[in-house]
Amino acid sequence: MLTVALAGKPNAGKSTFYTAATMADVDVANYPFTTVDPNRGVTYVRTECPCLDREERCGAENCRDGKRYVPIELLDVAGLVPGAHEGKGLGNQFLDELTNADVVLNVVDASGATNAEGEPVEVGSHDPLDDVDFVEEEMDLWLAGIVDRNWEGVERQSRAPDFDLEAALSDMLTGFGATERDVTAVLRGLEYPDDPKAWTDDDREALARAVRRRTKPIVVVANKVDAAPDGAVERIREGTDKPVIPATADGELALRRAAEAGVVDYDPGDEEFAITGEVSDDQRAGLDALRESMSAHGGTGVQTALNAAVYDLLDRITAYPVQDAGKWTDGTGNVLPDAFLLPAGSTPRDLAYAVHSDIGEGYLHAVDARASRRIGEGHELTEGDVVKIVSTAGP
Repeated sequence: MLTVALAGKPNAGKSTFYTAATMADVDVANYPFTTVDPNRGVTYVRTECPCLDREERCGAENCRDGKRYVPIELLDVAGLVPGAHEGKGLGNQFLDELTNADVVLNVVDASGATNAEGEPVEVGSHDPLDDVDFVEEEMDLWLAGIVDRNWEGVERQSRAPDFDLEAALSDMLTGFGATERDVTAVLRGLEYPDDPKAWTDDDREALARAVRRRTKPIVVVANKVDAAPDGAVERIREGTDKPVIPATADGELALRRAAEAGVVDYDPGDEEFAITGEVSDDQRAGLDALRESMSAHGGTGVQTALNAAVYDLLDRITAYPVQDAGKWTDGTGNVLPDAFLLPAGSTPRDLAYAVHSDIGEGYLHAVDARASRRIGEGHELTEGDVVKIVSTAGP
């Protein structure tokens, strides 16, 4: 399962985002370091279910009238403060937890109502663009410190006649989630000495920054947008090259709780909602204000941010394995029961391995269930493909 991590300074709204996205019961409070122990939960990315191409909806547990929700892991850890890479605040604990993340959502307070340490200040008095740069810098310097501490080992390995720099760096960076392919790609874009003993601090820092960019890409979540001054989101977008998603985690949490109570009709990721139950005048006023914000920004932004991280930044597609290519069912008649997130360019054999290693090892061929035709092993799957895998390992 893919892991999306929430990063940011204290009090930017990470725990509220986490609660809204997972509906898990965690502490949410207006003070720094609300989160001490990391929270791990399941949330979902949203896509169109292939059942929309059939006469009837599939009825799968994670399909709501053609809105398909595919599970991913969401990680919420302690907030960063300046100097986190040196251990200030709960920095080391936070950064160590990031090692297994595939992508990072940097949650910033777009309203500018919290300072660098996460303490409340007057709205607009802190520049949220500073928080965008600071989180990335702390992550880069933290990884640079790891590289520095382990460089002596690389130098020792270089004395061997069969020394391979790419292999040595891959071994060192495996714990950070970097593969040999990642290291090869990074080194191709850097200038560096052949002899590790000749590497400078700048060389090692450049390596760390490039590896972090490749293995821990960042989406900026401009949270508290409903309280932000005019032009705040545009200024953030102009000041960074990263995707910026305006969001109100508070709004999303309110809608999900209201939907559970039967007060509103709302599915995560919808751009609007309908009031279906009785509400007080104050509640209606709050919902009307939220509706106005959603209209301006295309929703609450929580689902949009998750989708941007997985489908856009990580370039994933959704594929649906079935046993019956005609009915799109599994062995017990469930229509489209499973959905897998795969890297773009994945093949039917990759899908087979995602289902189970035995299915992958016994792979024979695959059938495109939409077109009712056999597809080759090198065929590249696309978003929404429904595929029957034929394997010696059975269904």
